Amino acid sequence: MKIADVRARAFAMPLNDPAYPRPPYKFYNREFVVITYRTDPEILRELVPEPLEVIGDTVAYEFIRMPDSTGFGDYTETGQVIPVRYTTPSGEVQEGSYVHSMYLDDNSPIAGGREIWGFPKKLATPKLTHEQEVLVGTLHYGSVLCVTATMGYKHREADLAQVAKSMSKPAFMIKIIPHVDCTPRICELVRYFMEDVTVKGAWTGPAQLQLFQHVMCDVARLPVREVVSAIHYVADLTLGLGEVVHDYLKEA
Repeated sequence: MKIADVRARAFAMPLNDPAYPRPPYKFYNREFVVITYRTDPEILRELVPEPLEVIGDTVAYEFIRMPDSTGFGDYTETGQVIPVRYTTPSGEVQEGSYVHSMYLDDNSPIAGGREIWGFPKKLATPKLTHEQEVLVGTLHYGSVLCVTATMGYKHREADLAQVAKSMSKPAFMIKIIPHVDCTPRICELVRYFMEDVTVKGAWTGPAQLQLFQHVMCDVARLPVREVVSAIHYVADLTLGLGEVVHDYLKEA
């Protein structure tokens, strides 16, 4: 293979058999259960990187069922996002979320999510099921139970416009790619948006959330002090590509 061919073909690892196709990635009937809870604000400030600023003392714990996603197939994801504020170089203040942790059961979106955007994804076994009148979310890391979430099924309809508005906010994450000597070659704050969002239904209800300590699945680092709210919704969307908003290595 010629050098020019390598440059032309290089898109993702491995070179001759990429782990995922090129975007865009579209999701149909994506089902969310999001439980918002209060936690320790000091720990939040320790975990959220500048130039992001923590807003309040809450965390959103999410379970997401993705039964039909182009390129990535059928999988389930779970994790924690933290409400934050970002001030652009021009002075615009954006409120959004910082993606703190993600656990999922499908190799392609793990590889693509980490390599393209910098999503903090790990392989695990999340599940979101309907058990009679209850939505049940669990996360196992190996054989160990790390999360149990329960929510009453479709108790009250939620405002679809408000849900769509919340989904239009930006999300941020740290993309880290090491050099061959294990020093950081890329260390960037990335921002992305969900696009082409159509909310098909949304409901609120009572919920409970339990997090358990695990050495490699540290969801319990942000302990549950009080459950604030819960929402269950279904939407179609396109996962927008990211943009770099801060390069940490340029300040070194």
